[in-house]
Amino acid sequence: MRRAAKAAAVAAAAVASAAIERRFIAAPHYRGPLSDHFDGERFRNPHEGWQSELAFLRWQMSRRRGLWPPYREMPPGPPPPARVGGGALRLTFVNHSTTLIQLDGVNVLTDPIWSERPSPVPFAGPRRHRPPGIRFGELPKIDLVIVSHNHYDHLDVPTLRALQRRDRPRIVTALGNARLMARYGIADAHDLDWWQAVPVGELIVTCVPARHFSARGLSDRNRNLWSGFVVSGASGNVYFAGDTGWGGHFEAIRARFEPLRLALLPIGSYKPRWFMQAAHIDPEQAVEAHHILGARTSIPVHYGTFELGDDGEDEPVEELRSVMGDAAIVILDHGESADVL
Repeated sequence: MRRAAKAAAVAAAAVASAAIERRFIAAPHYRGPLSDHFDGERFRNPHEGWQSELAFLRWQMSRRRGLWPPYREMPPGPPPPARVGGGALRLTFVNHSTTLIQLDGVNVLTDPIWSERPSPVPFAGPRRHRPPGIRFGELPKIDLVIVSHNHYDHLDVPTLRALQRRDRPRIVTALGNARLMARYGIADAHDLDWWQAVPVGELIVTCVPARHFSARGLSDRNRNLWSGFVVSGASGNVYFAGDTGWGGHFEAIRARFEPLRLALLPIGSYKPRWFMQAAHIDPEQAVEAHHILGARTSIPVHYGTFELGDDGEDEPVEELRSVMGDAAIVILDHGESADVL
């Protein structure tokens, strides 16, 4: 009887834990029409290869971490201007994948995160190794927020809530993520499928393919879509890749949006390659993507903030410098801005 009671208690605890995970951690499952990348239950990449759960465990058990120094209290960059117009394009690298794009009088934030940890709880998970390059309170009024996918380092609920309270920006994301945000009281999000577009003021925002995956818990793998975005206006086209592995989508994006004035390409969390290549390009591939896209200028992102792969804090930029040659790639410091030609 005692064994039976203990087994029943364990089973009940497992059921309760699963229910809590689905209700409070996992993202709501997207429901919608079938497509070439959605089978009615899960999304899939246009190219084969993904990070399986068994591969993740193998990586965790065999990690060879790169060097990440202790937290560094770095001074923030100067406050950006209130607006940029007259055909100018200004890019501020906050850090990680958070950038401020300013063009045609519109202020756009990509994957904003000002939180200390990209995690479902504030006391665990990878911690920042440096503060955001721009103080949140010194941001100009934000008109548009782009969220590429639902990983915690890209869809940060506390930051999105703070932006909504302050500015009530339009939020554009990939399929399924608007419902996730609504769970946390973040309204006015509009989600798109690949190649769908929506006007935002004078801009057109197009959701474009990426090679990645989605999950916020254990039961929601690939239940919502991941993507990049192209922001198009009178001043040109800006491509934000989000997180992506290698694939034919770079050629497809060039075919639709050439010329690209600016490409924001991820370079970090690329080691070990046997595991990360399915979801993240490496610095050498970022250079190749820059050329395939035909971008006038590219700026690297997704590095030097959170320890998410086995590459060290400075490795992505060091490797990029060693392979970029004379490519028009501009490496910005955290909090630094550039006026893009």
